[in-house]
Amino acid sequence: QVQLVESGGGLVQPGESLRLSCAASGSIVSINTMAWYRQAPGKQRDMVAAITGDGRSNYADSVKGRFIISRDSVKATVYLQMDNLKPEDTAVYYCYAEIKSTFYARPYWGQGTQVTVSS
Repeated sequence: QVQLVESGGGLVQPGESLRLSCAASGSIVSINTMAWYRQAPGKQRDMVAAITGDGRSNYADSVKGRFIISRDSVKATVYLQMDNLKPEDTAVYYCYAEIKSTFYARPYWGQGTQVTVSS
């Protein structure tokens, strides 16, 4: 059984920073792409940042220059450093990973962590 467990969300003021973490556990053979998505109330879930197994990353235009995604392959963990947070960054943030646990890779999602940016 593979699980993704997120941590690091919370309430911050505009301009402040947060760091999200997501650790994969269970019977894991390999992990391909890891990513962060977010979903604000009444809106669809959108990709925020993604990082491949060989370290290539890409970002949504709205977070470029403010967010950095990284991963620790030994710990099977992906991070999202979020700086200069804005009220429009308020959302539930979900971790995503393509994980091979048996014969093929499949997508997994975390349970989500709330990020609220408000003065």
